[in-house]
Amino acid sequence: MPNILAIETSSETASCALLRGDAIISRVSSGVRTHSQSVLPMIQELLAEAGISLQECDAVAYGSGPGSFTGVRTACGVAQGLAFGGKLPAVPVVTLDAMALACHQRHGAAEVLVVLDARMGEVYWAQYRFENGQPVAVLPPVLSAPGEVRPQGTPVACGNGLSAYAEAFPAGGYAEVMPHAEQIAQLAAVAFAAGRTVAAADAQPLYLRNKVAYTQAERREMAVNKEAGA
Repeated sequence: MPNILAIETSSETASCALLRGDAIISRVSSGVRTHSQSVLPMIQELLAEAGISLQECDAVAYGSGPGSFTGVRTACGVAQGLAFGGKLPAVPVVTLDAMALACHQRHGAAEVLVVLDARMGEVYWAQYRFENGQPVAVLPPVLSAPGEVRPQGTPVACGNGLSAYAEAFPAGGYAEVMPHAEQIAQLAAVAFAAGRTVAAADAQPLYLRNKVAYTQAERREMAVNKEAGA
């Protein structure tokens, strides 16, 4: 198994992990405004605990999105810098894939619906089945209104979109399952073994939404429409 250093900052929680063989260690920091300041110290702690240098890693993995616009840029930027500095390949991992793996590991789900709050009244979602312990996308990641989520069959649902838009998901699920660097590292190890890496210069975030924020005029129009429909 390769040594994989992983970074995940697509949500309000930032995490870093170091996978060495079957052993994995990680660090977590909360607060989206401090992600850029907390990631490098966490990485230094992990490398020091493992007693290895960055150059002894085989690849740098990162949660490529979808997720917080600023967060996925942070993870990608830090991964690029580390990959350049260590002369290592980068491995982008879709955050929803990592959430599906976490749900599978914690709850034994063979069919998983991932629903991540995308703000602005929308969610990122995807559906997976598991083959040999790995997630396979049945419905690939998309952005939509919560009411437009249409899974196939009755998968186990997870992600904070379930609680953010509870009225759209009356069956509930595991809202506490969120992206984490441990699953990013585990999925990246499989991708690395299969040769699915990119050069540092080619590492990119995955965006499903072009619009990041509403303008003030759009917000006023939304408020008027909401009052009119109330």
